[in-house]
Amino acid sequence: MRLSPLIAACSMLAAAVTFAQTYPTKPIKFLVPFPAGSATDVVARQLADVMGKELGQSIVVDNKAGAQGTIGATEVKNAAPDGYTLMVTTSTTQAAVVSLLKKVPYDPAKDFTPIGKIATTPFVLITNDKVPATDLKSFIAYVKANPGKVRFGQGSSGSWVSGSLFGSMIHGDMQMIPYKGIPPAITDMLGGSIEVVFADLGNAQAQIRGGKVKAFGVTSLKRSAALPDLPAITEQVPGYELVPWFALVGPANMPKEVTAKLSAALLKVLALPEVKQKLNAGGFDLDPSDAAGLAKLIDSEVKRWGQLTKTAKIEAE
Repeated sequence: MRLSPLIAACSMLAAAVTFAQTYPTKPIKFLVPFPAGSATDVVARQLADVMGKELGQSIVVDNKAGAQGTIGATEVKNAAPDGYTLMVTTSTTQAAVVSLLKKVPYDPAKDFTPIGKIATTPFVLITNDKVPATDLKSFIAYVKANPGKVRFGQGSSGSWVSGSLFGSMIHGDMQMIPYKGIPPAITDMLGGSIEVVFADLGNAQAQIRGGKVKAFGVTSLKRSAALPDLPAITEQVPGYELVPWFALVGPANMPKEVTAKLSAALLKVLALPEVKQKLNAGGFDLDPSDAAGLAKLIDSEVKRWGQLTKTAKIEAE
């Protein structure tokens, strides 16, 4: 006996509702498309424990770095849309790669389900102690006096565009060296293989506290409360600004009820004072939004990063 289309549709709807009500029934994976120690990894690990408690299941963090985050993002794109494989993503994987790479194996908007925005963080221009500059003004003069000789390491689109945009706007020329993430770029900078890294605030703070680097400016429009004595680069380079963001997404076509449950859990834990304190201490500014807000952000950011890469004179690779 065959079920009528109406009965079949009702059965499917009932099954979906039941699934959403019982979800999650097993551990959830947060895939991070950058290496351990990266800003994205820090965000994921800070959220995994508290969000897991809110949902009643453990959340494990899995790092899959490489190719500007597209390796990990592609894995999430191809995962079952059941809410058990999610990605803590960034403006790199969900916006910038469209302009930085000739071939991107996914559509940042169509191939993912937005869950919510989490936070932002500025980058910090740091150098090793072999660079003779003492402040941002003298560093700009140093770059201009040594065209093509100053090497900056990039481990994400944010650090890549930050450095290239800086060079373009000061009419200087720095050589870009690619890395799988910002931490290995910093390691090479400390060892002398490169001179400069535009590092996320969390990683930069750790090096500044250790007295191992020189810091010359932040990429936000205003000075960071965490480093109030450090100028915003725009104070010397008018109009300069670049602030990456972090968000949570899943594969396309996730059940709406599951997406809503995840979005509500994310916003709830981001409102907890202890979560805000930990993320702030790591160099992040909380800037939460729901799934609809994230969807709009991704659409607008793809266009904005296209403009930034054009100004930075970056040719897609």
